[in-house]
Amino acid sequence: MKTYDVTALGELLIDFTENGKSGQGNPLFEANPGGAPCNVLAMLAKLGHKTAFIGKVGKDFFGEQLRDAITEVGIEAAYLQMDEEIHTTLALVHTYPDGDRDFSFYRNPGADMMLTEDEIPEDLIKDTKIFHFGTLSMTHEGVRLATKKALKIAKESGTLISFDPNLRPPLWANLEEAKEQVLYGLNYCQILKISDNEIQWLTGKEDYTEGVNWIKERYQIPLILVSMGKEGSRAYYGDTMVEIAPFLQKNTVETTGAGDTFCGCVLHYICQHGLEGLTEENLKEMLAFANAAASLITTRKGALRVMPQRKEVEALLAERKM
Repeated sequence: MKTYDVTALGELLIDFTENGKSGQGNPLFEANPGGAPCNVLAMLAKLGHKTAFIGKVGKDFFGEQLRDAITEVGIEAAYLQMDEEIHTTLALVHTYPDGDRDFSFYRNPGADMMLTEDEIPEDLIKDTKIFHFGTLSMTHEGVRLATKKALKIAKESGTLISFDPNLRPPLWANLEEAKEQVLYGLNYCQILKISDNEIQWLTGKEDYTEGVNWIKERYQIPLILVSMGKEGSRAYYGDTMVEIAPFLQKNTVETTGAGDTFCGCVLHYICQHGLEGLTEENLKEMLAFANAAASLITTRKGALRVMPQRKEVEALLAERKM
């Protein structure tokens, strides 16, 4: 028996989210705790799972805020490093009228890039059921080596590996380098969550199923999830493909964290049911719950601190069935 259900490695940062205008007409920004891996863990913690985070923030005001935030939502913060010299990474999130976003990062360098191989807690990774990561921890050499060390430990210890590329083009020297690191991640994972635009970019295939087949021909990944925004989501498992419609909300504020919420719910299902012998009905149940939770987060500012409760998700599912 392993102590932790899911451990994630990667970025923990401040998302400055637009929140109205001042009396002088200047935009106001709210400092929301964020970062995709911790958003995933926050959803899992909300569903009762034991989670831990590996990463680095600055030893500054924002770093303290982030450490307190993940502790508050139930994520183990003992493996969060504090950098004495480099400030916490910041992201400004610009929200479009339809709720979609654009990011500007203050990260050259940022503390999340400073995680080293020596700071990877081997015993923690060995003591977790699922290890989750993305590519923001692969944009620069030092933290890339740390991520690769963690992946090797996870693989050798039989830990399931979950991967969400979460591509942010401005953070890469070039997209060829980004593609190289995404392909590296595909070599290791058993669970892949990838967005519609990412799979098209990676594979050169407009059709998502053709893109999934391109991946499957090259990598042995049992479960591939494609998140399609307002079109819902798909799960590809063996020869089975399941697609579930989205839960569109009239009061969507922004889409920050929707993919992470979805991913957290998928990992919740795998923690409960395992990755072997999933039926079409299992996949439908998993996707419906994940889609419903993701839709709820779009009605809130930020993500990490405001993940939906199980009863909220179940109420939305019951509403659709009526």
